[in-house]
Amino acid sequence: MMEITLQDRRLISALRKDGRASITTLAASLGLSRATVQNRLERLTRSGVISRFTIDLDPSADVEAVRAVMMIEVEGTLARPVIKALRRLPEVASLYNTNGGWDFVAQIEAASLADFDRVLREVRLIKGVLKSESNLLLSPAGL
Repeated sequence: MMEITLQDRRLISALRKDGRASITTLAASLGLSRATVQNRLERLTRSGVISRFTIDLDPSADVEAVRAVMMIEVEGTLARPVIKALRRLPEVASLYNTNGGWDFVAQIEAASLADFDRVLREVRLIKGVLKSESNLLLSPAGL
């Protein structure tokens, strides 16, 4: 595993705020040269620290979207192939190891209930998945 420096963390933070920011904009906001930002970004991507670039949609902008969390239990020796299979599903927005009764928690983002149902079936067909439980996310909780 590569060492993540303070500058790397600042770059990652800036990308979380605006994943579409140009290298020039990132360099200016971080007080680094354009070449330094480009090199760090390439190193973080090549090493897998940054695995993909994506967008976050305002949930109110896509009212038909179905969002859920799915807890997944896997057969112990098949965890790696299950992870690879889950990452191939475009509806799996994020995937986390966890403790307790479940091995993984996945955030699912599907375009419709029909797509969500398809994703559930696909996950259950992955060799090594023993069981799963899903909870739909209805609306943001007001604090």
